[in-house]
Amino acid sequence: MIIAHDELETLTIAHMDCDAFYASVEKRDNPQLRDKPVIIGGGRRGVVSTACYIARIRGVRSAMPMFRALALCPDAVVIRGRMDVYVQVSRQIRALMEELTPSIEPLSLDEAFLDLTGTEKLHGAPPAVTLARLVKRMSDEIGITGSIGLSHNKFLAKVASDLDKPRGFSVIGRAETAAFLVEKPVRLIWGIGPAAQASLEQAGIRTFADLLRWDRKDLGARFGSMGDRLWHLARGQDRRRVAGNAPVKSISNETTFFEDTASVDVLDGHIWRLSEKVSDRAKATGRAGAVVTLKLKRADHSSLTRRISLHEPTQIADRIYRTARELFDHLGPQHGPYRLIGVGLSGIVPAEAADLSGDLLDPESARRIAAERASDRIREKFGKDAIVKGRSLR
Repeated sequence: MIIAHDELETLTIAHMDCDAFYASVEKRDNPQLRDKPVIIGGGRRGVVSTACYIARIRGVRSAMPMFRALALCPDAVVIRGRMDVYVQVSRQIRALMEELTPSIEPLSLDEAFLDLTGTEKLHGAPPAVTLARLVKRMSDEIGITGSIGLSHNKFLAKVASDLDKPRGFSVIGRAETAAFLVEKPVRLIWGIGPAAQASLEQAGIRTFADLLRWDRKDLGARFGSMGDRLWHLARGQDRRRVAGNAPVKSISNETTFFEDTASVDVLDGHIWRLSEKVSDRAKATGRAGAVVTLKLKRADHSSLTRRISLHEPTQIADRIYRTARELFDHLGPQHGPYRLIGVGLSGIVPAEAADLSGDLLDPESARRIAAERASDRIREKFGKDAIVKGRSLR
């Protein structure tokens, strides 16, 4: 936690990240879970969505296969996520942020960039104090804690927010930027995944100090557009603005299998469950999409991605599923076995523009849409498991 800093009153770019958001919501709503390790995720063949800090101490991490997480933390309480509740809490937090600045760029339900430039007179305090008040209100009024990173650009603000979680407030000033970065590993850069990291290591780049030894032109020649970005980030430079009201580009969900599979029945069940999750998120956020995407990853980690544009946007799980299943049928199981499958919705528009005309080639579609809407109302009243389709049990 920052107590004093020479630039504390002049830095204006922040990143707010809720602490283990989904798990924190579950603990807030069920105090009996407070001192227990909690994992949000699917069955043993799924992956961890979020783990509370007690589970993280045991080694559990997001995106870890559930079987491995439960081996590390066998006494964990495993909860299937309640996306509708998380969206509602996210909206409450967003409302608090909107009282501070219109320049808010959400990255997900539980994190966002904020630009508080020029807000000191409005709030009667520098951005650092305003941000401290924000996380206090989040805790007092909503029951969710968050960590703040404050700096002079988005890259460093996001790095800072991870330095002292949970309930952290970390600052990276201009004067200390070079010294702070020089010995840090390049995996600190947001977006550098295992494949990119391996590519950098092949070039002898493991730390920011390694990056600084490269000429800008050579980095561009070796890594393309990413090379130019790396040259700037190595020097702590990031000219991206906080993009207030940036549109959501896609909604997706994926799962990694415990064992690679080419079983059509097993894969069909996953396509339905993923389609339902995508649909639930679209409905909860008042959005729809005009493009359905199917993603498959094979045992050798190579990927197959197929997408198709719909004749009108949709947020209906049945339509998403049928389209994704059609894409899968065109590929067939012969390209498997598969280790991962994902379903996505893009071409995002407001829900008011969705599912207006029905499908002329499928006379039963209107009936299925009406049935799904009725099921949604029942689930909203009696709980998510009040109605379960048989195909979801595969």
